[in-house]
Amino acid sequence: MKLHLDWSDYENAGLGDAYADIPKEGGNFAKAVAVCINSRRCETKERGVMCPSYRVSDDPELATGGRVRLLKAALNGQLGEQPFDDPQLVRAMELCVSCKGCRRECENEVDMARIKIEYLAQRNEEHPLSRRDRLFAELPQRLHRDRWLVPLIRLRNRLPLLAPLGEALLGIAARRRLPEPATAPFSGTALDSPADGHPVVLFVDSFTRHFNPAHAEAAIRVLGAGGYSVTVAQPDATDGEPRRPLCCGRTLLSQGLVEEARAEARRVVAALAPHAAAGTPIVGLEPSCLLTLRDEHLALGLGEPARQVAERAQLFEEFIAREQTAKRLRLPLKKRPDDAPPLLVHGHCHEKAVGAMKSMRKALKLIPGLRFELIEASCCGGAGSFGVEAEHADLADAMAEQALLPKLRENPDAEILANGFSCRHQMREGAGRPALHLAEVLAQALG
Repeated sequence: MKLHLDWSDYENAGLGDAYADIPKEGGNFAKAVAVCINSRRCETKERGVMCPSYRVSDDPELATGGRVRLLKAALNGQLGEQPFDDPQLVRAMELCVSCKGCRRECENEVDMARIKIEYLAQRNEEHPLSRRDRLFAELPQRLHRDRWLVPLIRLRNRLPLLAPLGEALLGIAARRRLPEPATAPFSGTALDSPADGHPVVLFVDSFTRHFNPAHAEAAIRVLGAGGYSVTVAQPDATDGEPRRPLCCGRTLLSQGLVEEARAEARRVVAALAPHAAAGTPIVGLEPSCLLTLRDEHLALGLGEPARQVAERAQLFEEFIAREQTAKRLRLPLKKRPDDAPPLLVHGHCHEKAVGAMKSMRKALKLIPGLRFELIEASCCGGAGSFGVEAEHADLADAMAEQALLPKLRENPDAEILANGFSCRHQMREGAGRPALHLAEVLAQALG
């Protein structure tokens, strides 16, 4: 069995543990699967994130432990000659939304999100991707190369016949609007930050660049006001595609296209490694993308430069909180009016998985007079492309209806903060409510 990701950090996992039950095939990948101790904590529905599909179905096969049991059977040869085609396993892995909740909430930190990437890569060896999955996987590259997609997406959302046609041909849910790209992507040509300030590198991900350029502009304004000199990460001088923006490869990994993602990751590491070596903080705005630099890139075999980049990579809220703690941050934030609406804060699953909501809380406390509340909810159901896939749209809605959407309806006058791209889209679709990024909230509070 040829593995597509580097699983060497699991080399010693389970050794000497009589309960590990490491499968016969799969090498270190099998050891990563076997770290589960079958405690069934993933089936308790405690406060937290994992497992979103189990929470709405009560099906134990859709919890982390259930997926582990099926994967062990596959790696032990119990599911036939093509074990990754077993219908039960296919369904269980298909309905994993890669929330990474198990990385934080499981006692043994089962990394089902990374396991799913390897699983998909193994399946891709036998089954070509559908047109829809290929489109979603390559969306960042296509939005740069094929600008005709922008008006096409807008037309699809407005002309009644196009959405049903898209569902019939591609499997994109007709009843869901698609996120619409901005008329002009973020260019990064006009930076409003002091040239002699503390240096910081802003990694502008593909979703921010193409869909929410205002978030990057707000972040630059906030960092500049705090006394930081901002450099927007650009391709390395030796990059073969110097005009194409950097992309972390998250959408490719989500479809198991590891080699293509590795190529994107190499571009990112080459561009950021000199900054990391110089000790410059690398700040990102979209949780799933920035945390790809800290997590999945380390499993792509890119060596020491990738590790150095991972050590310097921070979410925007983490950077703000850390700089405040270090007393380097001096933001001139004005008091929020007494009659201003409260702020409801929804954390992206990956933010919660790395404990970043503490930083979010600390960053928001910098705004005098701000009343805010963190929503206690699991996954919003958006989960990348999951929420707009025809066969998954109902399950995605059920995830959102467990806690998130009811909370929004209970507070019709509140403003909403959500740093996750798919989270914001899910709330707009399910409740008709727009949401702000933390960078926008802080920018609005600047004097």
